[in-house]
Amino acid sequence: MNIILTGATGTLGSRVLFSLLEQKLEKINQIYLLVRSKAATSPHERIENMLSSENIPQFIKTHGLSIRKKITVVHANTILDPASFLEKQPIDYFIHSAGYVNLSTNPTAKAEVFRENFDFTKAIFEAYSDRIAKFVYISTAFSFGDNGGVLKNDYFENNTGNYRNHYEAAKHASEKYILTQGKEKNISIQILRPSVLGGNIEEAPNFFISKYMVFYLFAKFFNNNTSSDTIRISTNTLSGLNIIPTDYAANVIVKVFESDIQQLNIVNAKETNMMKGITKILDAVGFSNFTFTQEQITSTTGFTSKLEEFYYGTIGVHLHPYLNSKPNEWDTALLESILPIPCYNLEDYLLQTVSFAKAANFRNQKW
Repeated sequence: MNIILTGATGTLGSRVLFSLLEQKLEKINQIYLLVRSKAATSPHERIENMLSSENIPQFIKTHGLSIRKKITVVHANTILDPASFLEKQPIDYFIHSAGYVNLSTNPTAKAEVFRENFDFTKAIFEAYSDRIAKFVYISTAFSFGDNGGVLKNDYFENNTGNYRNHYEAAKHASEKYILTQGKEKNISIQILRPSVLGGNIEEAPNFFISKYMVFYLFAKFFNNNTSSDTIRISTNTLSGLNIIPTDYAANVIVKVFESDIQQLNIVNAKETNMMKGITKILDAVGFSNFTFTQEQITSTTGFTSKLEEFYYGTIGVHLHPYLNSKPNEWDTALLESILPIPCYNLEDYLLQTVSFAKAANFRNQKW
């Protein structure tokens, strides 16, 4: 089979690449990686840096030579010109894992978020629609918005469009677009929706993740705090965050991308309670000067400290909609039939993942 993968240097995309190579190496004829340059590092150098890292699976280290023969690195500058590197080569699967995660709620951010997510996905689909048999879109479990209740895999029934930010709206718009276009162009479509990604749960190194985002940024904020100020953290008693280990999410994607499943949420069966989770996070970074409140804190209500003002003026703005989300239940019956969700204590896992990140000084991988 021939595969195109975007986002191969990203947190999830890199793990998808590793899992593809581990589980499908003999079936893969060629896997094309569409990669951007990064500062002075070329796409080829970025992939080589990744394949040479000590944090990759042992299988990749052991089979490095045969793996490299299966990989073609393509500069992302030519992403919309498939003829420049494919000639007449047909593609069995286009796995679009690249995305622009921006949780800003500022109206001025909407155009950029939609351009980097919806417009980019649309342009890619149009450019490759006459070459691909199947388009696999890696979305987000949060593209349904903040609706609460039981969430099933079909996100096109009873959706109210109550998005927490432009990112959720852009991802859902992309889903709807490719489903519609897939029918028109007779291209098989698959939408896979991981929830918030955390460190590895089963694969070495345990608790490793290549890029620290979302709840890690919350941990980093308080880890870097040097003041003795107190802070009130706004969250609801029933709010939760769905976190799934990256290695598990990647393995599900590789197990399911050849199937006829059209929509699948890759989520934990249970949410991590916000208050319990935040307490574990702050325990891990050694911050204890906090209390919880259900009050929405703004400049109008006033701040009790400089730290509180700084928090709600920066990451608190973006995280507040999630810390105060409606509680959800997730229908994981189909997911469990594909690959059982690992069994572990949610709060202890959060403590260990943040402790791992702290030990690494919250440094992202250089690839």
